[in-house]
Amino acid sequence: MALVDLTKQLAKEALLSAAKDPAPAPQAPAADPLGNVILGQIHAMQKALKEDEELTVWYGSGADRIRVFEIYLPTWKLAVLTGQDSERALCRVISPVDALQLVTRVVKAPAGSKPGRIGLVAPKTRD
Repeated sequence: MALVDLTKQLAKEALLSAAKDPAPAPQAPAADPLGNVILGQIHAMQKALKEDEELTVWYGSGADRIRVFEIYLPTWKLAVLTGQDSERALCRVISPVDALQLVTRVVKAPAGSKPGRIGLVAPKTRD
């Protein structure tokens, strides 16, 4: 009699476990956000500069061309570029990070002046 009860119990457990949702498959780690990669690349280029060199970063949109002095990412998906246009007017570009196309160039700093550096501001992390 005990064998019959044991068999019923095992059958019941097998049916219940088969009816449960399967365990979720482990997910691959998320790739670095594109904004993080862009900031990392510009930082690495600046770090490799010699003392008399500076990195120029340009953003172009149609006929407008802006020399970028700061890249601020309020979130990893949105970029705010601050710089000057050809008439030396202060400009800001607000763009999704995945739509940015930047051109960089290493140039010699003007004689007697300190080489400029691009300001890089990443999003604040939530604690």
